[in-house]
Amino acid sequence: MKQFEVPVKYRSPIISAIKNKRKQEDRLKKDFSPTMLDLGAVKIYLARHFGFCYGVENAIEIAFRTVEENPGKRIFLLSEMIHNPQVNADLQSYGVRFLQDTYGKQLISFDDVTPEDIVVIPAFGTTLAIEQMLREKGIQTEKYNTTCPFVEKVWNRSEQIAAKGYSIVIHGKPMHEETRATFSHAAANAPVVIVNDMQDAKILGQYITGEHAPESFYETFKGKYSKGFDITRDLERFGVVNQTTQLASDTQAIAEYLKALVMKHYGLTASSIGERFADTRDTLCYATSDNQTAVTRMLETPADLAIVVGGYNSSNTTHLVELCEEKLPTYFISNAEKIISAEEILHFNFHTKAELITGKFLPEKSPINILLTSGASCPDAVVEEVIKRLAEVKGVAIQ
Repeated sequence: MKQFEVPVKYRSPIISAIKNKRKQEDRLKKDFSPTMLDLGAVKIYLARHFGFCYGVENAIEIAFRTVEENPGKRIFLLSEMIHNPQVNADLQSYGVRFLQDTYGKQLISFDDVTPEDIVVIPAFGTTLAIEQMLREKGIQTEKYNTTCPFVEKVWNRSEQIAAKGYSIVIHGKPMHEETRATFSHAAANAPVVIVNDMQDAKILGQYITGEHAPESFYETFKGKYSKGFDITRDLERFGVVNQTTQLASDTQAIAEYLKALVMKHYGLTASSIGERFADTRDTLCYATSDNQTAVTRMLETPADLAIVVGGYNSSNTTHLVELCEEKLPTYFISNAEKIISAEEILHFNFHTKAELITGKFLPEKSPINILLTSGASCPDAVVEEVIKRLAEVKGVAIQ
């Protein structure tokens, strides 16, 4: 796999050594067991896979190279490069400005952008309408497009099945940048509807089987379907694709549920299901899947708590937190400074969207067993800082 040039400040000697050792021992990535760091009074179990993925490193390399090669030029990002506060803050420190926030709210008017300016498309991609608007303004984005190749893979697969007469069901968060981009690209070729979760999928299934009146669909799924979508016609043939940072198991479960429903409703067999349901399993992102599988395997290790590191608005990181929360106390932090002391931790509750302080988060025992992982947009250096901070507050040394 290609090696990217990213700022050295994001790298970690400790984490790099661990990852390289595991890679040498397990080139086929069949061993998802965690790596144990024995610090005496603290034992830290690192997930087999975590941190920067291919798409994130690609985006960071392009963004920082753009800054370096264009001194004096105004450089804009359509929105956050990735969902990581450190990386976005670093880009802003070099004068890069965001045109929109995560949810598409305009921060700087597109009217202020000129053909002499540079506009970088973030890793999540963007909509066809924004691409067209930038071209009409004379802004060339091809060189500065950091869209993740695995997001583009979803777009390409959507286009392929659309050409065969299938509609598209997207499993994603409706307001997420990537989902908005995927919706735009898919809707250019086929009718599209978004489901946020299994509950949405089951409701959609009831429209497919006729259990709900068609007229109510347009209010139930308001803002989640493409222009001209006809619920009485457009789900007779469809395929399921996803926002690549969703839980892979959730996407698979939704696809399998809708597939079984279609088979029963139309009286199809496994050999004839292709008449109504497209196979899109190949759109799942390898990094998202690997990170989630690594956490699932890590959770088999007896432990006292889990710490997940990453941006609070990072979808893939949030799903890692979800997995950990099912098993044991879990603390979602953005950096090592959130570990206030051995007694207190400031962490994010993604359910309420607020930070809170929890006391006595480290149990009074020895050794303390801690599971540790991070999201795909979190620098390894931040994870190293968390390890060092845990060692510091417990008064142990890292050998």
